[in-house]
Amino acid sequence: MAISLDIFADPVCPWCLIGKAELDHALESRPNHPFAIVWRPFRLNPDLPPQGMDRGEYLRGKFRDEAGIVAAHRPLMQAAERLGLALNLPAIAREPSTADAHRLLHWAGIEAAQTRVMGLLLAAHWREGRDIGDAAVLADIAAAAGMDRAVVARLLDSDADRQTVAAAEAHSRERGVRAVPTFIIGNRHVVPGAQPAEVWRRVIDELAAA
Repeated sequence: MAISLDIFADPVCPWCLIGKAELDHALESRPNHPFAIVWRPFRLNPDLPPQGMDRGEYLRGKFRDEAGIVAAHRPLMQAAERLGLALNLPAIAREPSTADAHRLLHWAGIEAAQTRVMGLLLAAHWREGRDIGDAAVLADIAAAAGMDRAVVARLLDSDADRQTVAAAEAHSRERGVRAVPTFIIGNRHVVPGAQPAEVWRRVIDELAAA
């Protein structure tokens, strides 16, 4: 029997990148896992303007100076190296609004393509330095995930499902989600943060035993 695994995440959240990689490693080693994964919207930076902002300006506003930025990135780079993830932080020129990225994930859910799209969003931002707030980039990602690029482009050019996604994010916060990634198993058990693959293997094995 499938067990829901709701993942509250944002593709510009570095620990969502790490958390997905850890979970992926666990799922690869447990191909008969029971999880039915749904990605839920939660913007790390809900106050960003729709066009995003300069990445350097954003980082300085958050971490004060170059030393603070380097210190904040150090554990991320160490975790990425351990997991074999290739990051290209200097390539990220803008900190994007992810409002439209979450709309794309909503539509991907209808086509059972959410995890593929999230993986592509994370790669586009963290490895390729592409602006995932840009509609053309999002349409390209949709096409790469097997969705209809023209349909997605038309939807992005409209306000389709904007309120639906906003309401879903508001509901996430009402449920007590305050940081990402946050995982909810079977609508009951909350697992906060980027947990190691071994934790997920243990969870899967305990679910199987039960």
